[in-house]
Amino acid sequence: MTRPSFFGLILALVLAMVAGPAAADGPRQRVRIDDGWRFALGHAHDPAQDYGHSTRAFFFAKAGFGDGPAAADFEDRTWRRLDLPHDWAVELPFDARGSSTHGSKAIGRAFPENSVGWYRRELAIPASAQGKRIALEFDGVFRDSVVWVNGHYLNREASGYSSFRVDISDYLNYGGRNVVAVRVDATTQEGWWYEGAGIYRHVWLTQAEPLHVDHWGTFVRATVNGNRAEVAVDTTVRNDGKAGESFTLEHELRDPAGRVVARATVPARRVGVDASTDVAATLRVPAPQLWSLETPQLYKLTTRVKQGDRVVDSHDTPFGIRTLRFDPDKGFFLNGRHVKLHGVNNHQDHAGIGVALPDAMHEARLKMLKGMGVNAIRSAHHPATPELLDACDRLGILVIDEHRMMGTAPQLRYEMARMVRRDRNHPSIVLWSVGNEEWAIENTEIGTRLAREMQAIVKRMDPTRPVTLAASSSGGPEGTAVGSDVLGFNYKAQHDIDAMHKRFPERGIVVTEEGLTYATRGIYADDPSRVHIAAYDKRSGGASTASIEEAWRYNAERPFIAGVFFWTGFDYRGETTPFGWPAVSSQFGMMDTTGAMKDSGYYLKAAWTAEPMVHVLPHWNWPGREGQPIDVRVYANTDEVELLLNGNSLGRKALTRYGHLQWSVPYAPGSLVARGYKAGQLVASETVATTGDGSAVRLTVDRARVRADGGDVAVVRVSVVDREGRVVPTASQRIRFEVSGPARLIGMGNGDPGSHEADKPAEFHRYAAAGDWRHKAVARQEDAAALMADAGTTGWRDPFAWLPPEKQPADGAWNVVRATFARPAATVGRAALFVGDFAPGLQVYVNGKAVTPRSEDGMGVIDLDPAQLKDTNTLTLVFATPAEGTRKLFDDAQGGRRWVTLRTTQPAVPWQRSVFNGQAQVILQSTGSAGKATLRATGDGLQAATLTVDTF
Repeated sequence: MTRPSFFGLILALVLAMVAGPAAADGPRQRVRIDDGWRFALGHAHDPAQDYGHSTRAFFFAKAGFGDGPAAADFEDRTWRRLDLPHDWAVELPFDARGSSTHGSKAIGRAFPENSVGWYRRELAIPASAQGKRIALEFDGVFRDSVVWVNGHYLNREASGYSSFRVDISDYLNYGGRNVVAVRVDATTQEGWWYEGAGIYRHVWLTQAEPLHVDHWGTFVRATVNGNRAEVAVDTTVRNDGKAGESFTLEHELRDPAGRVVARATVPARRVGVDASTDVAATLRVPAPQLWSLETPQLYKLTTRVKQGDRVVDSHDTPFGIRTLRFDPDKGFFLNGRHVKLHGVNNHQDHAGIGVALPDAMHEARLKMLKGMGVNAIRSAHHPATPELLDACDRLGILVIDEHRMMGTAPQLRYEMARMVRRDRNHPSIVLWSVGNEEWAIENTEIGTRLAREMQAIVKRMDPTRPVTLAASSSGGPEGTAVGSDVLGFNYKAQHDIDAMHKRFPERGIVVTEEGLTYATRGIYADDPSRVHIAAYDKRSGGASTASIEEAWRYNAERPFIAGVFFWTGFDYRGETTPFGWPAVSSQFGMMDTTGAMKDSGYYLKAAWTAEPMVHVLPHWNWPGREGQPIDVRVYANTDEVELLLNGNSLGRKALTRYGHLQWSVPYAPGSLVARGYKAGQLVASETVATTGDGSAVRLTVDRARVRADGGDVAVVRVSVVDREGRVVPTASQRIRFEVSGPARLIGMGNGDPGSHEADKPAEFHRYAAAGDWRHKAVARQEDAAALMADAGTTGWRDPFAWLPPEKQPADGAWNVVRATFARPAATVGRAALFVGDFAPGLQVYVNGKAVTPRSEDGMGVIDLDPAQLKDTNTLTLVFATPAEGTRKLFDDAQGGRRWVTLRTTQPAVPWQRSVFNGQAQVILQSTGSAGKATLRATGDGLQAATLTVDTF
C-alpha cells in the first residue's frame, strides 16, 4: 500500500529546489534527515516478537527480500514518531538485573525485548535526481546496525562509534516512494560505560554528480613561515560514472571574515571508471590569522570540480591555520607558545539525555568545562561525535581523538581510517590515540608491533600530528608505550614517568588519565547505604591512584609533561565503582552528571584560571553537631586566605603553590566566610551559611534566548531556596515541571548516583498482530449482519478457514473476515486496535458489537478497555468486495498482518524530579517556532517558579 509521506515530500521539494538551475554552482547537496522517523522496539532473538523479521524464504538469498520492518510495504503507522538523535536506553527504567557498568538500565542479554530497536523513514527522491549519486551518511548508531532500503540489504556496521556511508543510488524509486529501515541491536556492549542505544547521532542524505570530491576527500594543512602560511590541499576525486572523465580543480580560500584571500587552479586531470585520483595543490596566505585557544579563527576552503566551464561538484572544508609541537623537555607548544594541557576525559552522556545530545548540548557542556579552566579533552574511548569537534574548533579547545580498539585486523583498521579521514581537518585535534589500556599486550612484543604499525597507518593519512596511546603499565622493555610517538600514561602511580622520560629523551609525554577519585557532590560523610562518598579530595583507589591535588602538583612540577587529562570531566552512568547496585552512575567527575561543579573541580579551577577566586567547603548546615569539629577546606588562587566564623577571624594563612588550606572548626550555626588576598588586597570571597528550610523553587537558565530551529537548548538549574533566597544544601523535595509555548522538555537529572527516578519519560508501545483469521463471502450485506449474532470465538467456523485466495469463493459481493486477539494485561495502561485503510465503507465489530473507529494517521483506531474484554476476543470486518477482487485484496493485506494491529501502551511517567542537595536540572529544547516558552516548576510546600525563554 503506497501512502504519501509529508516529510518525504518536503525532502523531495528541497532536493528539487537545490538541484535546479539556480544552484548550478552548488550541485552537491547534504540534507539532514533527522525528522519524521518511526520507531519501535523489536526482539533480540524471537522473530515472532521482531515482527517476523528474518523468517521469509530467501530472506538472505535474494535481492529485495527484506521481511518484517525491512520490507518496503511493512505497516509502521502504529509506531512511535520521533526525531533523531535518539537514545532509547535512557528512556528505559533502571533494573538490578541490568549491567552495572552500563548504568543498570533494562537493556542487554537479560532484556531481549528492550535490546533491539527498529527505525523507518520514507524518502521521496525526485526523478530529476536519477543519474546522480545518492547516499545515506550515519554519524553514529549504537550498535550492530543493519540498513535496508526498499527491502534490499545494503550495509551492516558492527561498531557503535564509527561514522559510515551507504550509497543507495541503485536501489531507489526515483520519483516514487522509498523506505529506509534500520535495525539496531544493542544487546552487546563495546565499552564498560553507559553507551545508550539507537541512532544517537545525525543522519544525512547526500546527492552528488558521478564525478565528485570523494567522501572525506579533502585534507588541508598549513605551514606557517613568519608572516605567511602555505596551505597544502590534497583532494581525492571520485568517478562513479560510466566513462573516464577529464576535469580541473579550483580552490578558493576565505578567511574568518569571509574574504577571499587565495585561489589556486589545478590543470586538467583524468580519472577512470569506478576509480579515484589524488590531486595536490598549494595556496599562500599572507598575514594568517592563527587558530588558538584565545582566538579560534577558522578559514574555509571551497573546492570545485569542473568539466569545461561547468561546475559538477563544490565541496567546503573548514580548517584552521596553526602549528603544534610536543617538545620532549618543555611540553606542548601551540603556535610557538607553551601551553600546559588542562584536560579531562569525557564519555558522551548527560543527565536526562543519555548519549543522544543535541548539537547545542555539546557546546553547553564544553562551556561548563571551560569555566573550570579546561583547555583540552580526550574522547574516551572512541572517536568523537563530529558536532563535538566542530564545537571544539569554535570554542578553542584541544582534543585527543581516540580510536576504539587496538589492532590491524581489517575491521579495526577500517574504523581507524574512517576516524582519521573524517576528523583530520579539525584544528582542535592535536593528538591521535590508537588505543587505551590494552592489558593483554601492553608489555609484549606484539604490543610494540601493533602500536608501531597503527602509528604508521595514521601517519600515512595524516603526517601533521603525533600519535599516542594510553598505557596502564609500562614496566617492561617492550609494549604499547614503547611503540608510541608521544608517550601516554594512565595514572602516575602505575608508571615511573621520570624513568621513561630518561629512557626515551626524544619523545613527548602526556598523562592521558589521572585522578580516579570518588566524590558525591555536596556530601561530606560517607553513606554506603545511599551509595554516597564524601567529596573531600583523597586517594580513592589505593596506591594505584592519586588525589586530584597530588596529581596536578606532580604534573605541574614537570615541564616535560605536556599536560594531564583527569578522569573525568563529568560523572556518567555506569562504571559505578566502588559500588554496584543500587548505584547507577560513576563518581569520578569534576562535575556531576548535570555539570554542577564538585569541590575537586573548584580545586582545578583555582589551579587553572587567573580570575581571583575562593571556594570553601563543606556547606554549613549541621544540626545536632554544635561544638563538634568540622573539616573546613579552602581552594583559592590568591596569596592568602582568611577564614571567619560569624564575623570572628579563625586565622589568615598563606597558600602554598598547588595546595589548599585547612581548618578544624567547631560547628556553630551562622556564616563561614573565606576571604582571598593578593598583594595584601582583598580580591575574592565566598560565604557558606546555615540556611532555613526550603521555601521556594528557583529556576536559573544558562541562556534566555534560543534559536527556533527545533534543536537549540536551554539548560535550566532547579534549586530549592530558603526565605532569604539561599540554596538549601540538604534539600530533597520533588519538583514537577510543565512547559507551554514553543519548547519541550528533553531530559532531567539531579547528580545523585543512587537516584532511580526517570531520566526521560517516554511512552512504551508493544505490538501484536490479530490472529486466527477466517473469511466468509456472502451475497448480501444483510447476510453479513446476520453473522454478527454469533460473537463467540469457537462457533464461527462455517464455512471457510483463512485460506489462500485461490480457494476463496469469487462470487461474494460482501466479505466478512474475523480474527481473534487476547485480552491485554490490565497493567499496560492503554490498548487500541489499529485497522488498516484497505477498503471504503468498512464496518467494524468487537465481540459482535459495532464500533466506530477514530482516525489516526489514516488508520481506524479502536480504543479498548481491558476490563471490558474477554480472555479471547473477536474482531470482525465487513466490506464490499473491491473491483480488483478478493485475491488482490488479501495479497495486499499480507494475510491480515496489515489489517489489524493490537498496540498496548505504557504511558510516560510525569515530568518530575527530586532535587539532590538542593539542586536538579532540566533541559528545554526549541520546537521550531518563534515565541515565548514558559517553564513552570512546583513542589509541595514550596512557592512555584516560572521561567520564560525566548525562541527566535
